Amino acid sequence: MTKKIIVVAVHPDDETLGCGGTLLKHKAQGDEIFWLICTTQTSQLTEKERQENLASVALHYAFDAVHHLNLVTTTVDTYSMSTLVSAISAIFSQVQPDTVYLPFKSDVHSDHRKIFEAAYSCTKSFRYPSIKKVLMMETLSETEFAPATKEDCFIPNVFIDISAYFDKKCAILGLYQQELGLHPFPRSIRNVTALATLRGATSGCDYAESFMLLKEIA
Repeated sequence: MTKKIIVVAVHPDDETLGCGGTLLKHKAQGDEIFWLICTTQTSQLTEKERQENLASVALHYAFDAVHHLNLVTTTVDTYSMSTLVSAISAIFSQVQPDTVYLPFKSDVHSDHRKIFEAAYSCTKSFRYPSIKKVLMMETLSETEFAPATKEDCFIPNVFIDISAYFDKKCAILGLYQQELGLHPFPRSIRNVTALATLRGATSGCDYAESFMLLKEIA
């Protein structure tokens, strides 16, 4: 049965870092995939170059639709919670996803934490009955810098084998060249490979992405 999958990317590239291989796997299995980009990521790119870059990423994934909130990067905490919830709610109501991938609740970036809070508010089963599964994803340069307290640690309990899609995930990451760096910079291909290798070793495959399951209605 075809499913509808939506990934909430606080910043463009979060979708690829957090669940790029999983999105490619969903698409290969015939699922519909949707991309919600929350902020207008600042970079060395002009607006035209940025739009072309996002269009290229969307084409590689073959997203069924791309949605934008157009929030200003690094200032999400200045928007009211009601504004954020209303904007995300409208998109969830339109897409009616089965599965939602969210940022980790304790990511060090305040944009990530605020969007998680707003988006999770839009997963109540009595208001959004299509949603059957909610997961938090692991985003390099944000998740691993969360406070080292038990309530803020990313402890994965879902692992998805992305071995067949890992090379393409890395190729798509290459489209975000302005956001990547060389090791030991967290967003490096070497570090992405190391994390996927670790998660793969944990789950018995070459490369995997890991998640924290928050809700599943079967």
